[in-house]
Amino acid sequence: MPVDPSQIQVILATDCGSTTTKAILIEKVDGHYRQTHRGEAPTTVEQPVADVTVGVTNAATEVGELAGRRLIDDDGQIIRPATDREGCDIYISTSSAGGGLQVLVTGVIREMSAASAERAALGAGAIVLDIIASNDKRKPHEQIQRIRDLRPDMVVMAGGTDGGTTKHVLQVAELIGPAKPRPRFGSNYKLPVIFAGNDQAAALVAKTFDDSITLSVVDNVRPILERENLAPARDKIHDLFLEHVMAHAPGYDKLISWADAPIMPTPGAVGDILQQIAKARGINCVGVDIGGATTDVFSVFRGEDGQPVFNRTVSANLGMSYSISNVCAEAGMENVLRWVHLEMDERDLRNRVKNKMIRPTTIPQTLEALIFEQAVSREALRLAYIQHKAFATTLKGVQQQRTVGDTFQQTTSGQTIVDNMQLNLLVASGGVLSHAPRMEQTAMMLIDAFEPEGITELAKDSIFMMPHLGVLASVHPQAAIEVFERDCLIYLGTVIAAKGQGQPGSLCFQYEITGPSLRETGEINVGDLRLYPLPAGETARVVLRPASAFDLGAGPGKVVEAEVRGGTVGLILDARGRPLSIPADRTTGRERVGAWVRSLNLYD
Repeated sequence: MPVDPSQIQVILATDCGSTTTKAILIEKVDGHYRQTHRGEAPTTVEQPVADVTVGVTNAATEVGELAGRRLIDDDGQIIRPATDREGCDIYISTSSAGGGLQVLVTGVIREMSAASAERAALGAGAIVLDIIASNDKRKPHEQIQRIRDLRPDMVVMAGGTDGGTTKHVLQVAELIGPAKPRPRFGSNYKLPVIFAGNDQAAALVAKTFDDSITLSVVDNVRPILERENLAPARDKIHDLFLEHVMAHAPGYDKLISWADAPIMPTPGAVGDILQQIAKARGINCVGVDIGGATTDVFSVFRGEDGQPVFNRTVSANLGMSYSISNVCAEAGMENVLRWVHLEMDERDLRNRVKNKMIRPTTIPQTLEALIFEQAVSREALRLAYIQHKAFATTLKGVQQQRTVGDTFQQTTSGQTIVDNMQLNLLVASGGVLSHAPRMEQTAMMLIDAFEPEGITELAKDSIFMMPHLGVLASVHPQAAIEVFERDCLIYLGTVIAAKGQGQPGSLCFQYEITGPSLRETGEINVGDLRLYPLPAGETARVVLRPASAFDLGAGPGKVVEAEVRGGTVGLILDARGRPLSIPADRTTGRERVGAWVRSLNLYD
């Protein structure tokens, strides 16, 4: 039964991860929702327990003991509704246990219909195993073999605009039929296939499949070349995730019956809360979650029509433990070492990398190991952001008019909508960022990897609470936003970064800072970093006068006036220029990076 949001006083939320189930308790305190307690327990989806609800009850029991509130009854059920010292009003959950939601995407043109279907799948929180398209340069028998080898939870098909030709759409469908892709869960499981392509082809596509496939038809993700329509496909992915995938995972049928809202894939929930915040505050934001094997990047930027556009990418081989060797190989050890201000033996570092791969749960034990790990993280984040910007583009294949005299001509290279100058908020999560010994280290990893321009707020997720709040937003948006702002985010402060290049030592910009506890006037030269303390909860007024070659948001040489927000780190002035460059000579580069390290007192 739907719960009246005004009656909700106590909320229990869990996130069932691959290894750990994390539970939080949210309570209404003095008229505002606050996260009050948290607990965790090992996830129990695998043998020998093979029942995800055991891990949930263990985590909830720990939260209850900490809160002095009995949440689980003698029969192992969640107590509802809440009384003074017992139970909760609603229980909600997300899940990425058992490898999350794994999807195969197909389309006619890789850069057009298949890209739209990929965006829909990623936006729903899926991991995209592969993309099969007519123009992907593989022969039909190779495509069929690839489909056979994969074990997806579902297939998302796209192709063609509404009313267009059906020939190529059917050719792709005829690859899936004979391939008979087997799902991950059991022989009795019928593989769900979502068709989100040309509406004229739906009936013909249905005829190519036998009864081993459950076909669902939704509105076209690309009804016309100039417009995407991702919501129906995303919603159907969520529905099938619950009906088919979760229902066959050990214990999830019981978990579904417990939950007061549909269980969501963890990354999809993170995307939902970021979209809620961007909408509520009217801002552009980027979020990143860097893990051991993968790095997820989420963004909300305004598109060409002024409406917020959400994008998510998964960099499957960029991570800090299982994938650390791949980061070093893809970035190059010289790019990793440019962030290191100490002399280090490269052979020793390569041994460190391999040790991290075989012992993924270890953490740095020495200052040198910490510096090196944070250097690797900068490159992992930088590469993941490059991939995200290449994915988050305007639609490809749209007719565009170049000049008044030109005829309309087709372009297949969409422009990225990710604009660092328009970025208002950058949010970090993941062990290497959230658990850095000093907040200044987290701030500098973000600044060095993402290179924000103009004025950008920096924050980190305190205890990886964003998945819980994403699913809460579907039930009680106001509660989700209140907890996000008050308890989830730790504001690090604001960075003011000039875009442009100049001679080191020459003037970059002049500044006036006026706040309750901070009054400063001065100028900063090209290549320098400066940190001013501006406590959390405080704001200050800044007047910025950049040199003619530099842009702080209003154009080269144009004055900018703005209000900036404080945080645990403060106000960072970054005059190193954009794009950021470090001298290739190792000695000079170490000296330059060392000066930056000392400017923010990153390490003892």
